[in-house]
Amino acid sequence: MADTSWPGCSKSLKGVILDLCGVLYESGEGDGVAIPGSIEAVKKLKASDLQLRFCTNETQATREKFVAKLQRLGFDISVSEVFSPAPAAVAVLKERGLRPHLLVYDGLLPEFDSVDKTNPNCVVIGDAAEQFSYENLNEAFSVLIDLENPKLFSLGQGRYYKETDGLKLDVGVYMKALEYACDLKAEVVGKPSPTFFQSVLNDMGLQPHEALMIGDDLVNDVGGAQNCGMKGVQVRTGKYRPSDERHSTVMADGTVDNLAQAVDMILNQRH
Repeated sequence: MADTSWPGCSKSLKGVILDLCGVLYESGEGDGVAIPGSIEAVKKLKASDLQLRFCTNETQATREKFVAKLQRLGFDISVSEVFSPAPAAVAVLKERGLRPHLLVYDGLLPEFDSVDKTNPNCVVIGDAAEQFSYENLNEAFSVLIDLENPKLFSLGQGRYYKETDGLKLDVGVYMKALEYACDLKAEVVGKPSPTFFQSVLNDMGLQPHEALMIGDDLVNDVGGAQNCGMKGVQVRTGKYRPSDERHSTVMADGTVDNLAQAVDMILNQRH
């Protein structure tokens, strides 16, 4: 009978999905910094027989821009391997004929160039950082409250993330504010949305039990993957907090010091 526990489940794996920020690198000034051992860990996975994809809620730059940043840091990574919320949101908007009011970081705006934004009938928010001013939030609120059938899309729902100089509030905080003010429920595009994880699995041609997610966010990375039927392993880097290991509703299948340790454990099981 196949071993379904961590790390024994590695024997039957066919694919690995990695979060980016907090697992491969810490964001911050300039390009940020690679987490020790992570560049080599990605190389080892690429040299193995496992499929590899990257799944991020990064919404401060286009995929092309942040993949170029990761390449400058030394990572072997291409745009086609990366799944992020903005392209997924664009697909949803076009499919439903929606015209968004955007409250996103300026660097992300080019992702929405192909979408009609005149006379908005929904709001899309991402990690807008300093763009999350009272004025801008109130403008998004005004659009929603005046709609007969208001729709709010949030590019992820994280509470906070880690940069080199400390923890920063994430988009989920502002999503909750607009939900409360407008008495509605946002539709999350990105982790932990099952649709988002399934799109990555579909790209790899794998079933959930054949893939493993490695992330620093217990709820959105690990919990989101587990809700889809995948195994989820948390690294003690990025936004990890010791209290995560005593969480009331989500328990990682495994907790490791960093990506390098996780990859070594996976590959050792497969030899």
